[in-house]
Amino acid sequence: MTEFAVWAPEAARVRLRLPGVADHDMRSDTGGWWRVEVPAAGPGTDYSFLLDDDERALPDPRSAWQPAGVHGPSRLYDHAAFEWTDRAWTGRQLPGSVLYELHVGTFTPEGTFDAAIGRLDHLVDLGVDLIELLPVNAFNGEHNWGYDGVCWYAPHQPYGGPDGLKRLVDAAHAKGLGVILDVVYNHFGPSGAYAPMFAPYLAEQSNPWGRTVNLDGPHSDGVRRYIRDSVLMWLRDYHVDGLRLDAVHAMPDSRATHLLEEVAAEVEALSTHLGRPLSLIAESDLNDPRLISPREAGGYGLHAQWNDDAHHALHTLLTGERQGYYGDFGSLECLTDVLTGAYFHAGTWSSFRNRHHGRPVDRQRTPGHRFVAYLQNHDQIGNRATGDRISATLSPGLLRVGATLLFTAPFTPMLFMGEEWAASTPWQFFTSHPEPELATAVATGRRREFAAHGWPAGDVPDPQDPQTFVRSRLDWAELDKPEHREMYEFHKRLIALRKSRPDLSDPRLHAVDVRHGDQFLVMRRGECLVVANLAGRAQGVSLPGVVRRVLLATGEGVTVMRDRIQLPAETAAIVAL
Repeated sequence: MTEFAVWAPEAARVRLRLPGVADHDMRSDTGGWWRVEVPAAGPGTDYSFLLDDDERALPDPRSAWQPAGVHGPSRLYDHAAFEWTDRAWTGRQLPGSVLYELHVGTFTPEGTFDAAIGRLDHLVDLGVDLIELLPVNAFNGEHNWGYDGVCWYAPHQPYGGPDGLKRLVDAAHAKGLGVILDVVYNHFGPSGAYAPMFAPYLAEQSNPWGRTVNLDGPHSDGVRRYIRDSVLMWLRDYHVDGLRLDAVHAMPDSRATHLLEEVAAEVEALSTHLGRPLSLIAESDLNDPRLISPREAGGYGLHAQWNDDAHHALHTLLTGERQGYYGDFGSLECLTDVLTGAYFHAGTWSSFRNRHHGRPVDRQRTPGHRFVAYLQNHDQIGNRATGDRISATLSPGLLRVGATLLFTAPFTPMLFMGEEWAASTPWQFFTSHPEPELATAVATGRRREFAAHGWPAGDVPDPQDPQTFVRSRLDWAELDKPEHREMYEFHKRLIALRKSRPDLSDPRLHAVDVRHGDQFLVMRRGECLVVANLAGRAQGVSLPGVVRRVLLATGEGVTVMRDRIQLPAETAAIVAL
């Protein structure tokens, strides 16, 4: 016996369509739900719904499986049928962890969950604790970044569908790796979004990607439940260890209890029941510490947020770029503020926004591990006109200096796939929209956007060109080349050192002391010092103590004379006092 149910609070009639039989009329239930029981239907049965007198067969907004794509029928899926082997898994907490962001479609040549399993040993060897998957819920087309998803409960079939994702998570747990999943609840993609036909899932206002989700208007109780149930499903039924919540600043909510606080409360309850940590990481450009403050302290109770200020401070200092939102960044004073206070814009003037922005972090009470920091991520690479990585611009010396500052900062560090070996492959913006009009609009909009910044139209890759996607795949053969292998081994040593020295992962912001001079910086981390020479010349730097030993140097030629260190150009060192 299978009960089919769908939320359609404004419909006058709802029917269930199954293959080869007459449509079933569904009965209206409380709260806008429609239900019908079908004795013969079981796992593997295809089904769809019809609203009012419309004869279009629509997929289930809560579909767990879309084997024929987002426009096809839904298929019943039995979560209990998968044979998990991770019963002894106790989870991975975010504090102290190293994250690794990857896109399933370009991480391997095959672009599937199963193919990704074959590369997990590489991540274990590197020292990664948590892999963070870009969104995998179903979208229209074969390949896409994942942020155009329309089925918020169904893993993308070309990646391997529901069982494929479970096999990846199960294999990761077997190797001691946790899994974070990127999820998008701020908009629906432009093609195949049938949920808004069933109920008022969308508000009238818009964000940069489409109409915003209805979190505080009429019928928003059901919309919020739809999101919370999706959150719990990924964590419970797919055994993932946390979620990265995309662009929460684009989720306006005027209700007294914000949706994010409700999500945090329900995830805490699930974590208690499962007996393992479950992490919620926000992407937010608000610079508002309330997101990551505990609920008992008046915050929303999320566990961490991506910290773009840390990226901007490092990127601008290393590359010299100052365009757009980089305008206020680029000085050693800026990096000092970030290393000691997490935010640079903390109630300060933002020239990009032409207003004051942000709020200070309480350095005594807010641990640095609540801020995920990175030199690169999918946005900061892929939203460049040509998708060029930082390794296409920086010298190997400055790449190592940047990595050293990232992995010794008081934050939770994250790598983007291939960064550990300075991959030469770009990561470009790619789509595969089947609709010609949508494909043209996306390509035209992309060229127009970068033309405003001075890029010739011919230099901007066409997102719809299959070669744009192919170019973005990692080239694992690069690891056999000496220069890439050396960078990989450096990252491996750096991560191992971070994990062997408690001072280097200490999250207490108020305990970080930074001083700087002419293109050099000294950061004290307990009994360790991190010294970075960003200049194109050798420099001698006085230190606040006598050096006992050099723990790691990014290049040859580093010499120590008691309380002074000589660093070659574009070099950093970590020393013990």
